Amino acid sequence: MGLSISRNHGARLPDELADITQSVQTIVTTPVGSRLRRRTFGSHVFDLIDAPGNAAGTLRLIAAAADAVERWERRVRVLRGAVSAGFDGRATLTLDLALRLSGAPLTVDVALTGANA
Repeated sequence: MGLSISRNHGARLPDELADITQSVQTIVTTPVGSRLRRRTFGSHVFDLIDAPGNAAGTLRLIAAAADAVERWERRVRVLRGAVSAGFDGRATLTLDLALRLSGAPLTVDVALTGANA
């Protein structure tokens, strides 16, 4: 593993799991088309911002995140996802992943709210 830096505080990340966690969070929270030199990077989660909060909308959100993670993070496989929404408008996407090399499990939570929420 190369040198991985935290996007929050600039310190070195302690291990590969922390690097994968940060990578998955970045992938899911980056809208497709927003990176200048990598227009296809990111997920279509933001396209679903006004989608109904029913089972179909939740499934579309999980599928959009899983598709992006499978495409851009080669070190993991997506096993399942879940969305938990609060009455305050905040939502969290939980992805259960498996490392491709070892099969070890990893759970990543992604806040689907603003950065200051």
